[in-house]
Parts: sequence; structure tokens; C-alpha cells
Amino acid sequence: MRNRVVALVGPTLELYPVTCASAVFGWHGPDIPHRYDFRMCTERPGPVRTTLGVDVVVENGLEALADADTILIAGWCPGPDVPPALGDAVRAAHARGARIVATCSGVYVPASLGLLDGRRAAIHWECAGALARQYPRISTDATVLYVDHGDVATAGATATTIDLCLNQVRRDHGAALAMRIGRQLSAPPLREGEQRQYPALPTTGPVPDPIAPLLDWIAANLHRPLSLEDMATRSGVSPRTLSRYFADQLGTSPGRWLLDRRIASTRALLEETDLPVETIAKRVGLSSAVNLRRHFRHTLRTTPGAYRRAFRSTPA
Repeated sequence: MRNRVVALVGPTLELYPVTCASAVFGWHGPDIPHRYDFRMCTERPGPVRTTLGVDVVVENGLEALADADTILIAGWCPGPDVPPALGDAVRAAHARGARIVATCSGVYVPASLGLLDGRRAAIHWECAGALARQYPRISTDATVLYVDHGDVATAGATATTIDLCLNQVRRDHGAALAMRIGRQLSAPPLREGEQRQYPALPTTGPVPDPIAPLLDWIAANLHRPLSLEDMATRSGVSPRTLSRYFADQLGTSPGRWLLDRRIASTRALLEETDLPVETIAKRVGLSSAVNLRRHFRHTLRTTPGAYRRAFRSTPA
């Protein structure tokens, strides 16, 4: 069965995050498996005003949440009150196992229902202070892209919607499908939630050259034994400067980013091929099956064999 994703929209619809989600969960042609159904709902079906000043007709009411597997709340007018009927419907869906995904100010809905009490939540840096004052039991984090607790996930900015939705595809159906959808959308390599919402830029002087070309080069050369010095030479900067760029712009180290890409490629190869673990290890630059298994278990708390059995859906 396909996963049912329902975007719950408020009185004013911000189109961008909803269209981003529909792009990830929609149909991608005959060559990519179609695993999701996507639709919108609102408390009062009918024309809904958008931030572009035009109306969109939303045909489904809150009853659509009754069988939703995922509820996407993409933007919400910040305030203390969520309509009781809407809050009850979201709370009931969460109680039966539906996943709540909130982006930007959409975090106010799960926050008002107590679903984030005692938990960390990603929030846009402009909203962090207000949310912290209104809901002091939530640990607000304005630095990271998103925080995913499994049953509730939050993203700090609307531009992070694609990252968060691709992360859900990866959780539901494996890294290979998420990578294929991301490639079709020309999205950047899957960004981990702990990456920075925005780079720390200098207040004076030139802005450092972006590291995007280096990331593309790394992704194309995973099979090679890449060192920090190799990456720094490719970028034309010192290893210390490159490490600072990664920390400022991605919130991680070059070595950690490289390992994450190698693990992601390992997952895709385990899902889509019958290649032995030893061969996969060499393809992704982890040198040996022993080394791959060690990193794989440390990162995912499982073995390559168990992962392949769990996510392998079709013969190679």
C-alpha cells in the first residue's frame, strides 16, 4: 500500500512548502516506484487564500486525517490557539501512529498540542525566541535544518521541506529511492538534519567561495581514498580553512560529511544490487567489508545484511 500523506493547510496557504512536498511525494514517471499518495485538507473545505493572493480549492476536510500516514503542516499563523476540532483531529491521528511533519511556523500546531514537550524542535531563527517564550517546555533549535523524532519531525525553514520529505522517503523505503527522487528534482545531496540552517558569513571582507563544487567532486569520487589534504587541495585552501568552511556552512567536519555520503551510497547499493559487501566497500571508498560493517553498525545500529533484507523490495 502507498503511504498516505495529507498536507493540513490553515486559513492562508503558503504554497512553496506544499508544492515542495507534493514534488517529493508525487508521481515521478514509470521508472521510479510510486510509493505515496498526496492530498491537501483544511478545516473548512473550499477556496483557501494563498500567500500569492490567489485562491486554491481544497476539497478535503479534517476527515482526511483519519487515515493519513503522515500529516504535513506547512506554515501556520503563530498564535496561542489552534481550533479545537483541528487539534483533536491531529492529536487523534498522532495517537494511532500517524507521523506529524511541521515546517517553519507549522511547528506551532504540534507545540500547542504538547507533542513537543520535553523535546528538541527545529525552528526558523526568526521565530525561535517567540516559540521558546510561548512553549518553554520545548528545546528550540534555530541552528539545524530539521529534527526528526520519528513520530514528530520539525524543519526550521520552508526551503528545508524537500530535505525533510526526502528524509522521510529514506526512512520509509530506503536511501536508493530517496536518492533517485532527489536526482530527478535536481535537489542537492541529501542533507542531514544537523546541518546548519544558514552559513555563518563574515560581517566584513569577502564572502568565502561556496563549497558546493567540492561536494559534487567528492560525491563523484567516493571510490577514492580521500583525505582532508586532498579535499583542501581541490578547493585551493588550507585544511584548517576547509574545516572551518564545513563547520560554518554545514555544521559538520569534512570527514564526517564524506563518511555520511559513503554510508548513503552503501545503503543504495544494498537496496538495489546483489553486490557482495566487499565489492560495495571498495565502490564507496571504505576499503574492506570489515571497515564497512564497522561504520555501518556505528551509524545505523544494524548490519549490512539485515539492512538489505529489510529494504530490498525487488530482485536486482
